[in-house]
Amino acid sequence: MEVQAQVLRIINKKSKKEQRRKNVTRKVFSRLEMLEGAKSIGVGAATIALAGATVGIGNVLSSLIHSVARNPSLAKQSFGYAILGFALTEAIALFAPMMAFLISFVFRSHKKS
Repeated sequence: MEVQAQVLRIINKKSKKEQRRKNVTRKVFSRLEMLEGAKSIGVGAATIALAGATVGIGNVLSSLIHSVARNPSLAKQSFGYAILGFALTEAIALFAPMMAFLISFVFRSHKKS
């Protein structure tokens, strides 16, 4: 009887150690999963800027059409300003996918070895 009790104690000690190891690996995996989820949210937020840039370009061209309709003699000058506004808005639209790619491919969450 006493030998069986000793064997059970040894088995229980080993299983407790294994449970601790499993808990540590679960924590590591859950942190990595949280980082991956946060990266996905960041990429989604960065691509939302594309919708804003699209609206901005639409506003610039709409304002150009309105200004030419009101005063056709200033069409050339208005067109120059519209191209400037278009270029600045398009620059924002190009930064959005760049940030999305940076977040998804450059900032990697590695498991510590």
